[in-house]
Amino acid sequence: MTLTTEINDNGGGNGDSPEKLLAPVLSAFWDQPESWTLETYRRHEGYEGLRKALAMTPDDLIAYVKDSGLRGRGGAGFPTGMKWQFIPQGDGKPHYLVVNADESEPGTCKDIPLLFANPHSLIEGIVIACYAIRSSHAFIYLRGEVVPVLRRLHEAVREAYEAGYLGTNILGSGLDLELTVHAGAGAYICGEETALLDSLEGRRGQPRLRPPFPAVAGLYACPTVVNNVESIASVPAILNRGKDWFKSMGSEKSPGFTLYSLSGHVAGPGQYEAPLGITLRQLLDMSGGMRPGHRLKFWTPGGSSTPMFTDEHLDVPLDYEGVGAAGSMLGTKALQCFDETTCVVRAVTRWTEFYAHESCGKCTPCREGTYWLVQLLRDIEAGKGQMADLDKLNDIAGNINGKSFCALGDGAASPIFSSLKYFREEYEQHITGKGCPFDPARSTAWADDKNAHQGVNA
Repeated sequence: MTLTTEINDNGGGNGDSPEKLLAPVLSAFWDQPESWTLETYRRHEGYEGLRKALAMTPDDLIAYVKDSGLRGRGGAGFPTGMKWQFIPQGDGKPHYLVVNADESEPGTCKDIPLLFANPHSLIEGIVIACYAIRSSHAFIYLRGEVVPVLRRLHEAVREAYEAGYLGTNILGSGLDLELTVHAGAGAYICGEETALLDSLEGRRGQPRLRPPFPAVAGLYACPTVVNNVESIASVPAILNRGKDWFKSMGSEKSPGFTLYSLSGHVAGPGQYEAPLGITLRQLLDMSGGMRPGHRLKFWTPGGSSTPMFTDEHLDVPLDYEGVGAAGSMLGTKALQCFDETTCVVRAVTRWTEFYAHESCGKCTPCREGTYWLVQLLRDIEAGKGQMADLDKLNDIAGNINGKSFCALGDGAASPIFSSLKYFREEYEQHITGKGCPFDPARSTAWADDKNAHQGVNA
């Protein structure tokens, strides 16, 4: 994994050198020895943001985070301060904060490295958030497979309790807070906030019908805030360095820094922390570009559940407005890059198989629709499809999109719509050539084209 730690110059601009376009805050000391310890975190102004937060009233703290413009880093980009503001006050019920660390989106790899290298940034953010929403119990819902991260997180929580950052009367403020780390069982659907809450309560992870929303009736039917790891971990720096500093980076409607997961056929995959609004072209310039001898064919701006882009979208600003205007979603900022050797049909088939496998089965459009998408895609990939199947794909995806209980169905439909939009000809070549044009042993589509496979095995 490549960790980039160059210093940022107030967000930079398109004319800046690549080094100045990065904004290491959460990842500033990932490469230092024992970066995960409380001692290292304190050396980098750790828990200073908490002290400043505790000097404010909870309402002023919520307003401050809201004014900073911080948006959720889990996919939807909902304003964090506004989500905190939705929690009813004076209702006499316990309030809960649940941190979603069930990182499952294909191509996404930011929260897990963050927890592994700098878990105290999350813990500090949790204490600040709980003070703001008047909560005395918080939960971290982590994927159970990442055992090394789970152990490191448990140790960080132990250190925080021992140092007085968790427990009773935190830093003499009168705030009491218990933090529970819960290991999930590895279900993609539990990344959806209400399915996560059901799982946390001991039931099968399935999305709930809304309303009521978690802010009113969430965990144990009490007001609950569900935030992504990166969202909460970004809060301490905002309190410590100021909202104006935070807003000096990124764009007007999408301010601040964020972690981009760059993967696929690139020379330097890894986590790149940069201001929102940077472009894939700039990130590729920093990371060494595509692998030598190859060119970009298609990519995802926010994981496989977001509509794919092509090389025509290299200069799209990677913020919520820019990506949305170009026809996709920023999502989890999982930039999966594929070169010209990749069969689009094969990639979309594998993604769709994943969504069919991970469907919880609660709603008919997703349960049945993803199954039939897989059957059609497998036939097309194997050269057994018909031209009418392309319209069937579109039709089935249309019957899933916007009609399922949660966003899993929408995510399954996105690669279908976008791949047919940009690469319909490649689907047709699978059908007319009776196989994949990228596999000479199975296809006749390129038999007379000597240049068809140029670079495929380079």
